[in-house]
Amino acid sequence: MNLNRFSQKTTNSQESILQQTQLIQMCGSKRLFRDRYEILQILGRGGFGVTFLAKNAVLPGNPLCVIKQLCPKVTTPQSWQKACMRFEKEARTLGQLGSHSQIPMLLDYFQANGEFFLIQEYVPGLTLAREVRQTGPKSEASVKQFLQELLPVLQYLHKHHVIHRDIKPQNLLRCEYDGRIVLIDFGAVKEKLVDACENSINQAAKTNFIGTRGFAPPEQFSLRPVYASDIYALGVTCIYMLTAKSPLELDYNPKTGEISWQKQVNISNSFAQILGKMVKITLEDRFKTADEVMKALSNESYSPTLANCLTTQKLNNKSITQHEIIQHKITQYEITQQENYDVYMPPVARTASAIRKWRARFKETR
Repeated sequence: MNLNRFSQKTTNSQESILQQTQLIQMCGSKRLFRDRYEILQILGRGGFGVTFLAKNAVLPGNPLCVIKQLCPKVTTPQSWQKACMRFEKEARTLGQLGSHSQIPMLLDYFQANGEFFLIQEYVPGLTLAREVRQTGPKSEASVKQFLQELLPVLQYLHKHHVIHRDIKPQNLLRCEYDGRIVLIDFGAVKEKLVDACENSINQAAKTNFIGTRGFAPPEQFSLRPVYASDIYALGVTCIYMLTAKSPLELDYNPKTGEISWQKQVNISNSFAQILGKMVKITLEDRFKTADEVMKALSNESYSPTLANCLTTQKLNNKSITQHEIIQHKITQYEITQQENYDVYMPPVARTASAIRKWRARFKETR
């Protein structure tokens, strides 16, 4: 897997088209790419390259894999050398992240004919985009379960200082074997390659945006993504799951620029507040980390139970609540008389009352 860091080979758009054509021509044939990979079909293509489904004809069992072909636009030997170094660094990072069960494992990486290639584990299943198209909008419970599965993945990525940059329903797979959600197609590698290939003299080249319109927040369009950018994209993905509508199909608030989605769904107010904070336009108002969202979801799940604890009963024509008892806003006499009535008293208040009674009895015996 050693890369030729100092290769003087350069590439242009014609060579890129030629290379893509060569791999496309291999689809369905017995010709092997790098004497190892049999190209089966195209899985997708975009502005930065093409993704192929292939099988390893050398390994026992001929396991399936995904070949991602990245096509950097370099014009000088210096930029190619820089791109090679950056690609190797990012590929190694992907290799480390692949130890997580919800991130495809990196099997190999190399550069050939002026192109970069990533060979990754193939995860069979449907994307969330296709799943929603087939079965319709998801329920609140289903979306909460999805968040509980994916937020730890974001937590893992951010802990390794990686911002995904392109979270969306098309990049989330539900594995058909065990139902786990798998996050694919890291935009970080593409962005690093673009940065490496920029000509420092041509500042106009620094306008390459990595992400998807509607799912990427404003700071990402400004080429300044942060961890909270992934939180925004995840929130928009949840809204897509609830509405079965792309964010570009929804209206926007002309004053704030935020998506007007609340009237499209039927969910609890508490969960709506969490989603609303995930997709805030301004970073100051948005959740900053996956930990914050997980904590909010955890608190939200206990809110009905806590609400039931806030009981109110009549006591000497006075209404006493748990909050008032804790804040000591009722008289000591009323607290002492608490035992004579069927009123909820928190453990702290009960303990305080017991201490006062003990002190009173202790003074009487002296």
